[in-house]
Amino acid sequence: MPDNSADVLVVGGGPGGLYVAERLAAAGVRTIVCEEHAIVGDPVHCTGILAAESFEQFDLPRDAILNTLTAARFVSPSGITVRHETSTPLAAVIDRPAFDRSLARRALAAGAEIRTGARVSALDFERSCVHAMVGGTRLRARLAILACGANYAFQRRLGLGLPKLYLQTAQRELPAERLADVELHFGRRLAPRGFAWAVPVARADGVCVRIGIMAERDALAGYMRMVDHMRGRLGIASTDVTPRLKILPLGAIERTVGDRVMAIGDAAGLVKPTTGGGIYYAVLSAALAADVAAGPHHRDRLDAATLSAYERAWRAQLDDEFRAQHALRDVASRLTDEGIDRLFELAQTDGIMPIVRSTARFNRHRDLVWALFRHPPARRVLFRSVFG
Repeated sequence: MPDNSADVLVVGGGPGGLYVAERLAAAGVRTIVCEEHAIVGDPVHCTGILAAESFEQFDLPRDAILNTLTAARFVSPSGITVRHETSTPLAAVIDRPAFDRSLARRALAAGAEIRTGARVSALDFERSCVHAMVGGTRLRARLAILACGANYAFQRRLGLGLPKLYLQTAQRELPAERLADVELHFGRRLAPRGFAWAVPVARADGVCVRIGIMAERDALAGYMRMVDHMRGRLGIASTDVTPRLKILPLGAIERTVGDRVMAIGDAAGLVKPTTGGGIYYAVLSAALAADVAAGPHHRDRLDAATLSAYERAWRAQLDDEFRAQHALRDVASRLTDEGIDRLFELAQTDGIMPIVRSTARFNRHRDLVWALFRHPPARRVLFRSVFG
């Protein structure tokens, strides 16, 4: 019979949950990951783009890289185009199922246990332990780490708070005939308070494109318009273009720790406010959580006050970043389509692209945001939407 006790129970087997499990198991912490789906990495939950430097920073599996990205085209509502290109790869497109399964193999090799088809339906916290209901089985642990993605039932019940904002997303990988640059399309009609994208994917058996959208509303309709727009240009012949729909949280929950509980990644609302990217922040928060949990674990000091070292750590690295990104989102989301076009016209003529080239970083947007806010022409366009 399986041992239904562990030092740490990780709820969710995505990148964050698997990474924290590997780190904890390698430190000698008995760790069980419960993943509700039958297969790790399935279904696919994101577009699967990671900054190139992330692989070295966290020693992430490179065998899941499909192709790299060096250029992106930004397209305004009226079709004004701005292109940004780098001399070295800015990001990598990954095979998400392969990426997750590589992380799972590492966690298993480190000594963690992974249970699939194992949905955690309840968590009960006592003074000395956590009891979890997994199917009809009761599992006991000293600490629970929530890595369950954009599902906030446990956070709500525990009083940890909820993300401040939610957007809708729709996306799908489709066979194509031609590769092209990454494209990002903006406009209220297409993607209110968000944008749509097309990402080239080079697989061994052929070319594909990942088309998606994040929007305040009507994500499915916007996604279908984006598919129609890209169909002829990329040679998308498929008639089955039904996307996967998902809710995207933007904004950290109020508290990411409690007595014997921590939340990481999407489960903590740690998602890039500008683009909705989550893998990097999931892995970063997993690494910080593992550092804290592996320390007091041996003394069983797992109260909220002790675990708050994790929250202080991620806030020290990300609070300023999130503040800048939310500031840009708040201003940009009020732009009319005409205002977006004016910003693109500036990018073509008035020195914005040199700012982008000197300050833009894939995972860190703070320097770019404040530079744009200090640029007089860009500031006039952006803040006209706020002050009229």
